[in-house]
Amino acid sequence: MGKKSSSSSSAAAYLSMWRLSRGGWRYLHPSHYLKRPRRLAFLIFAFVFLNYFLWDRRTLSSAHQLKITELNQQVTSLQNQVHELKSKLRGSGVQRKIIETGDSNNSIIIKKKEGDLEDEDPISIERRQKVKEAMLHAWNSYEKYAWGEDELEPQTKNGVDSFGGLGATLVDSLDTLFIMGLKEQFQKARDWVANSLDFNKDYEASVFETTIRIVGGLLSAFDLSGDDIFLQKARDIADRLLPAWNTASGIPYNRINLENGHAQNLKWTGGNSILADSGTEQLEFIALSQRIKDPKYQQKVENVINEIHKIFPSDGLLPIYVNPHTGKTSHSTITFGAMGDSFYEYLLKAWIQGNRTETVKHYRDMWETSMKGLQSLIRKSTPSSYAYICEKTGNSLSDKMDELACFAPGMLALGSIGYGPEEAEKFLALAEELAWTCYNFYQSTPTKLAGENYFFRTGQDMTVGTPWNILRPETVESLFYLWRLTGNKTYQEWGWNIFEAFERNSHLETGYVGLKDVNTGVKDNMMQSFFLAETLKYLYLLFSPPSVIPLDEWVFNTEAHPLKIVTRGSESDERQE
Repeated sequence: MGKKSSSSSSAAAYLSMWRLSRGGWRYLHPSHYLKRPRRLAFLIFAFVFLNYFLWDRRTLSSAHQLKITELNQQVTSLQNQVHELKSKLRGSGVQRKIIETGDSNNSIIIKKKEGDLEDEDPISIERRQKVKEAMLHAWNSYEKYAWGEDELEPQTKNGVDSFGGLGATLVDSLDTLFIMGLKEQFQKARDWVANSLDFNKDYEASVFETTIRIVGGLLSAFDLSGDDIFLQKARDIADRLLPAWNTASGIPYNRINLENGHAQNLKWTGGNSILADSGTEQLEFIALSQRIKDPKYQQKVENVINEIHKIFPSDGLLPIYVNPHTGKTSHSTITFGAMGDSFYEYLLKAWIQGNRTETVKHYRDMWETSMKGLQSLIRKSTPSSYAYICEKTGNSLSDKMDELACFAPGMLALGSIGYGPEEAEKFLALAEELAWTCYNFYQSTPTKLAGENYFFRTGQDMTVGTPWNILRPETVESLFYLWRLTGNKTYQEWGWNIFEAFERNSHLETGYVGLKDVNTGVKDNMMQSFFLAETLKYLYLLFSPPSVIPLDEWVFNTEAHPLKIVTRGSESDERQE
């Protein structure tokens, strides 16, 4: 009785649960919808919509992922291109900053634009300031003891007219003062140029030195400041130099009287013109013609290149003596040092000055030929394998290299840009090797200042030949170019070490002097004008952003005077045949 009652109760509970469950699951049975058409239609619609939604999401997700992958690849490619451009064009100023002169400290203001390559290094800022202080000390000493004269003799506290009384140090320093933002000093120098600079001198001037220092300095001051007084003075002195080109060949005499225009060559050259002296006026005279719209200056100097092209040898290496009457070279030394150096420099820079157009391609072609010749002069010392540039007379090589030839690493680095990748890498590597040698010209002496020239003897590496140091700029010039073009801060460190050596050995209360002997440290009594024009300028720029005088807008003459690059290509600029 009791068991039956329990069994009936369990069956009733199960039946009740089944009915409840059946009430929920019946919506999944097809017969439910066959009897209800509206619900069936709704179900079909819901199924189609849900299926389309899920499929579309999957398709969109797949397409989105593909797009993301594509964009990532593009970003990576662009990043690689940017990195490559930074490496190749670091010194060109393509991504540049806005430069203005003058702040509370009378220094360059740098307003950064978006996209600048990098922020300034605090160490570089500090070092740049130290170089600026050195410039101020040199300038103040000149102003105090030698104002208006060509150069200062610091030990005796007087001036000397080394260049006929043309205010060489003052004119040479104009652009350095401007670049460093020394406005008060620049304005005072400008007023002297306007009121006191007189070229009517009964003085036999060096055409070369007067061109690179005076014409170049005045044109650079004009390009930087826009002040017409500098252009007027540049034209005046250039007109006084022009008769030097009135020779049978058009190769100029190297000396001219500024008052009467009588031109001649020095007796010790045997009546010959000097290669560097005759082939280092192109930048200045082309720039002058461009600025004043008068082609006669350009025609004179470009005719020189046309004449030299007629006798240009297959290795591009010319002896240092050229006969101004016949246009032929005379048996003499081939060198990238004194009396040869800047001829090769200006072949490259005239191409750059014309903005690398077809009109100036012949300059580049001649330069590349000469660089093949330069490679034939490269030797390595023992035991340390310092690369150096020999001199050559006839078929004989001399294992001697001037400090003057230390401009070559910078020239090679600057010129490497015009080659294809493989050749560019080769010439840049050579530039770096030669720069290491030049730096060791300094490091190998007790004073850490370089002698005038060096000999390389088997097993002895380098030994000082002529022992003086006259504050020359060529090595720091090359360090400047190498830093700009590679971004390698090692070159800044080397430059700083050289600057400190000048401070230790050459700094006097009354200015800066050279050394009679870099082994003993005995001082001379001359502050060369190029110390302010070149050495201190290149050191200052070595610690300045690449946007200060960017190399895609300016080209430096051989006295470190920056001239604006002007694209050549119009008929008025065509090369004279």
